[in-house]
Amino acid sequence: MSQRICWLILLLSLITSQLKAKPNVVFIYTDDQAPFAVNAAGDSRFITPNIDRIFHEGAHLKNSFVTTPVCSPSRVGLITSRYGSEFSITDWINPGNEKQLGLPKDALTFPVLFQKAGYQTALFGKWHLGIQDHQHPTRFGYDQFAGIRVGGCPPKDPTMETLNGELKKVLGYTCDIFTDHALEFIQANKDAPFLLSLHFRAPHAAWLPVRPEDWEPFKDLDPEIPNPDFPNLNVTKVKQQTREYLASVKSVDRNVGRLLHLLKSLALEDNTIVIFTSDHGYNLGEHGVWYKGNAIRILTENPQKQWEHIPANRRPNLWDTSLRVPTAIRWPGVIKPGTVHTDTFSNLDWFPTLLTMANIKTPKSAVLRGDDFTPVLRGRKLKWDSSIYLEYSMHHGAKTHMRGIRTPEWKFMIDFANQGRLELYHLKDDPGETTNLAQSKDPIHLDKILELMSQVKEHMRDINDPLVSTQDFSIPTNNP
Repeated sequence: MSQRICWLILLLSLITSQLKAKPNVVFIYTDDQAPFAVNAAGDSRFITPNIDRIFHEGAHLKNSFVTTPVCSPSRVGLITSRYGSEFSITDWINPGNEKQLGLPKDALTFPVLFQKAGYQTALFGKWHLGIQDHQHPTRFGYDQFAGIRVGGCPPKDPTMETLNGELKKVLGYTCDIFTDHALEFIQANKDAPFLLSLHFRAPHAAWLPVRPEDWEPFKDLDPEIPNPDFPNLNVTKVKQQTREYLASVKSVDRNVGRLLHLLKSLALEDNTIVIFTSDHGYNLGEHGVWYKGNAIRILTENPQKQWEHIPANRRPNLWDTSLRVPTAIRWPGVIKPGTVHTDTFSNLDWFPTLLTMANIKTPKSAVLRGDDFTPVLRGRKLKWDSSIYLEYSMHHGAKTHMRGIRTPEWKFMIDFANQGRLELYHLKDDPGETTNLAQSKDPIHLDKILELMSQVKEHMRDINDPLVSTQDFSIPTNNP
């Protein structure tokens, strides 16, 4: 064997070993999934054995939140580590009247940096960050895309974009179709480092139909609901929606099982980081509503309209039930199985954290609002800011400009679109956010409002929120 061939073999061996040293990343992202809908994160009412594996075999992030409680702006935070208001995306993007809204061409995303680092990248499922061609997922770091650019599709026989860019109706259950693409991608790239984003549209409504085996455990279930004594709660409707919602979750869980099985069968488990989380939380009867930050009342009789721009049947909110997401990370060789973290994390932290996990450098010019939490995952003690700045401007169904702060002890919200609308909750004593202390005359609560109002204003200035120069930050005297 000639010396040149020997050197070539050695070089190929080094390249192969370097590629294998890079961990694969599988990012599983559901839509509208509350922590109660994961057995390992919520309670024992519901069965999610495959999702539970990620929680039990890795770390459970119990206090994982998003900074905004609806789809599009939350997805902005995930992929760019910036707030939706920085890109004028503060509510879900409606393709009917917001055809130009979406990520700008110069937005830096973490898939772009993975791609530049030699990763094979793919997104299968929901995008919801713009429908124009210059807003296509392949313009932001994904080599492959199949799924939906819009916000939703039916749970069966969806009209979706295929791998060749054709928009057509594909027969089958949507969860299964997206997962089929993910499994094919893993098979094709098992020998190279890959980043796979699997973005399910479930358990977003509509929940049915699902495969018969996913519906079977719930079709006759009489589910326990969190607050059956809530005034005028439509218990019958809540129970029916809960059955359908859980069947949709089951379809996700079954497909997560398919993915985990493939990783094991290909001997990829030890070099693959698996992450499970959702784009925001969900309400199914909590606070007398269903849905998320743009909640709809689920009552037999709605209260009288209280705010100028909010109909009586809507309840825009920044409650924890809309912001907290089930989150787990399986990182073999780094995270000890069964680890539980109670530090507060947000969706803005994923970008810098994923880069560190993959040993990819963050560009010095990058503007990131989140923080790298790998030191916490590695068990190091460090000073961690557990406060989260919150925002949500609702444009569809009501009008709000909600801005707020969440700390481990307090939650504060001011709505600049509805004069006098303030909320203050003492999370330490009232984790369910049932008593709005903004109405209190207690000086302690007044001082806390002033303190948190000042923090809101500071955050708005930091991110150049367009509202900051037009709003009055004094405490409204007519707050009911």
